[in-house]
Amino acid sequence: MKNLFGGLQWAVFLLASSIAAPIAIASVFGMDTADTALFVQRTVFVLGVAVLLQAFIGHRMPINEGPAGLWWGIYIVYAGLVGSLYATAENALQALQSGMLYSGVLFIIFAYTGLVGKMRRLFTPTITFVYLLLLVLQISESIMSGLFGITTPGEPVDLVVFMAGVAVVVATFYFMGNKIPWVNRYSVLFAIAAGWLLFLIIGKTESVPFDAGTFISLPQMLVFGPLVWDSGMFVTSLFLTLLLIANMMASMRVMEYLLKNEFGIHQPDRVKQGSVASGLNHILAGLFSSIGPVPISGAAGFVSATRTPSLKPFIVGGFLVVAISLFPNIMALLAALPAPVAYAVIFAIFTKMVEMAFKELEEEADRMQAYKVSAFGLMIGVGIMFVPQESMAQLPGVLASTLSNGLITGTIIAIILEQALIWRKNRR
Repeated sequence: MKNLFGGLQWAVFLLASSIAAPIAIASVFGMDTADTALFVQRTVFVLGVAVLLQAFIGHRMPINEGPAGLWWGIYIVYAGLVGSLYATAENALQALQSGMLYSGVLFIIFAYTGLVGKMRRLFTPTITFVYLLLLVLQISESIMSGLFGITTPGEPVDLVVFMAGVAVVVATFYFMGNKIPWVNRYSVLFAIAAGWLLFLIIGKTESVPFDAGTFISLPQMLVFGPLVWDSGMFVTSLFLTLLLIANMMASMRVMEYLLKNEFGIHQPDRVKQGSVASGLNHILAGLFSSIGPVPISGAAGFVSATRTPSLKPFIVGGFLVVAISLFPNIMALLAALPAPVAYAVIFAIFTKMVEMAFKELEEEADRMQAYKVSAFGLMIGVGIMFVPQESMAQLPGVLASTLSNGLITGTIIAIILEQALIWRKNRR
């Protein structure tokens, strides 16, 4: 029973933090309601399978998978190429689903050639600090906009939604800090349930579009057409895979640190296996015409908040997500979760990420070097977050996706600077 409730909590957390990306991408490509629902279904199905592959043959840590922000950016860039480089939206989506397959194969090649193991050494405590802080800063705008009830730019603040959102934040911290073990363990589940009930009472929930005619629906494969060779997409996938490997290793590094320092659990080095599993997950994403998944760093905050480092409930959660994706009406119900409730719970979870970031920095022996590297990485990363994405639109696809992502750019700059300083120090 403990694993079942823990798994349900993992499933709700995974769905709440992942459902926005496929909806946004479907909107960019002009999909209708039916196609959007199917795109969400396929994405959720792949995410559930991805969790299970990582748990059984990959890194074997409780790190949930989510739609990769880098792929999200590439989808938006390629949507802008419809009418110029690609004749129709379907042609662009066909190239993107093929790109997932390219990336999956590259993940596996990099794992077996040893490149992944070499990249792991780049993620020092300083780099992990920069990555975590940029991650929190990047998502903070979305969190606060969600708490204010703002769904589109220029929309006025909804004070009723904001007050209810604050109440959910307070409730989440209360459940997380409760001295009763089972309340603390299922704090996220309780907070979402309480928040959903509160928003139902104040009339801020949407109706659920149930379909009486469809009970179960299996996800379709190669929806956008057969796989094709696209040299431009291959180059994009090559650079994107390297960035996704860096993202994966950062998430693994954060979870390893948490499990070791808070729970006394020592994890073996499974970066190679994690990369192979990520490759398989991307191949699945291509075959099922969805978004490429990546291990989410926010999982560490979730584990820290709920005190559930065990892999068993995580695996149960993966099976539940796969099962839920097969039932359209359950998907519709979960998609109706009020966004401010999800953002309120995520706000509480990500405060744990800030704590972890500063604890990581304390592990660094050369503090002055760490401060210098952090300053450069944070200033550049945060600065890029304020540059309008439209200004990057004329750049090549992979460059536009990378430079419009302050998290990735800031982390890369920090890595380059730290390695340069280490190289100079070793030459003396």
